[in-house]
Amino acid sequence: MAPERVRDLPGDAPPRPGEELLREVARKGERRERARRAGRHGLGYGLGLFGLIGWSVAVPTLIGIALGVWIDRRFPSPYAWTLMLMLAGIAVGCLNAWFWLRREGGLDDAPPGGPRGPRDGPPGGAP
Repeated sequence: MAPERVRDLPGDAPPRPGEELLREVARKGERRERARRAGRHGLGYGLGLFGLIGWSVAVPTLIGIALGVWIDRRFPSPYAWTLMLMLAGIAVGCLNAWFWLRREGGLDDAPPGGPRGPRDGPPGGAP
């Protein structure tokens, strides 16, 4: 079965043996074609993305540290708020970086038009 025929299958039909593999191959082929049409990104794009990811982790971490130092000085307690809020800032920053990579780095397999649900019909806009 050719990948073009896989797109014509209705979303409600039970999958036949090997159909999922064909859908996966068709999806990866479409993704490769989108990447080919978009072209390669240059060195500036890579460095910019690298800096953006770095800052998206560093800023929440520094905010967590500053808030933790302020709490430790203002309200003495047996807990190390600086350490706890630094770890929370790192976690928030890593989550933020993951979202940026997914959006800017093309790690999302969804088509450019947005995510599609199982009942949205076949890719390509055909009913």
